[in-house]
Amino acid sequence: MLDRLSSLADRYEKLSELLCDPDVASDPKKLRDYSKEQSDLQPAYEAFTEYKNVMEELDAAKAMQAEKLDDEMREMVKMEIDELTKRQQELEEKIHILLLPKDPNDDKNVIVEIRGAAGGDEAALFAADLYRMYTRYADSQGWRVDVMDVNASDLGGFKEVIFMINGRGAYSKMKFESGAHRVQRIPSTESGGRIHTSTSTVAVMPEVEDFDIEIHDKDIRVDTFCSSGAGGQSVNTTKSAVRVTHIPTGIVATCQDGKSQNSNKEKALQVLRARIFDVKRQEEEAKFAGERKSKVGTGDRSERIRTYNFPQSRVTDHRIGLTVHKLDQVMNGEIEEFVSALTIAEQAEMMDKGE
Repeated sequence: MLDRLSSLADRYEKLSELLCDPDVASDPKKLRDYSKEQSDLQPAYEAFTEYKNVMEELDAAKAMQAEKLDDEMREMVKMEIDELTKRQQELEEKIHILLLPKDPNDDKNVIVEIRGAAGGDEAALFAADLYRMYTRYADSQGWRVDVMDVNASDLGGFKEVIFMINGRGAYSKMKFESGAHRVQRIPSTESGGRIHTSTSTVAVMPEVEDFDIEIHDKDIRVDTFCSSGAGGQSVNTTKSAVRVTHIPTGIVATCQDGKSQNSNKEKALQVLRARIFDVKRQEEEAKFAGERKSKVGTGDRSERIRTYNFPQSRVTDHRIGLTVHKLDQVMNGEIEEFVSALTIAEQAEMMDKGE
């Protein structure tokens, strides 16, 4: 561990030198790449620097303990050693986590797709509730939300909504939300007061750059049509909505939220790249599925991950067995408790596997 940290510290300090180099400062790409690399290394570098200072102080305290001291001084030195030893252990645990392999997509923006699944109108209404939950969570993180496509239901829910969350680290936190979300509540349309169970599915995909997934013009078909709102009523008479089909895979992406055809085409291509990348990622993970026992799930939208029980104000994450009785706060975007617990579970899994 110390060898890795020493090498990491050398690289961090080398990057500091490079960022002061006029040739780098005049090269936007190098400046951006080196700045990002140093920013990624900074938490481990700072922890290592503190760790070295703690170890030096601990060695000095132990050397003092070996000297002839009066009882009062001996007790003070013992207390200092105990405090430094505790801090040493905390830093070692923190450093172990910082040195775990990082998901290369963690810093990326995300594209989120929410669909009403089982439950008809109630599922669509819950899909809208989930959308509001995530937009409020994004606000709390200082992220920006851009809607890419909406298919509204007659009662004000969403049959489907696709949106992008722009913000550093968005994928690292939102990736745990992929899967089936189950709701148990009395629908507003239910006259008998019976509790219904419905589900909406969530898919979270990292934004994919052009160079990550290259799409050739010959491999896509672009269709245009008039945008439509709830109930299929026309909301404009120009063919600004765009449907893009990737012919080799059959994957389709549609966008009608923008005002121009070009804007909708670009957004549809963003979604298409993300979907193609997601399919390839899941295919890769499937190869190792027999060896992998994940605590936080596979990201498959068919996997039930969480239940929202309105009568009991209870939210349960089935992957880690975490239950909270503050449903109103969760639906208002306060999901950090789940995100943190799932992050810790993922880290513990990686440490168990010795990664």
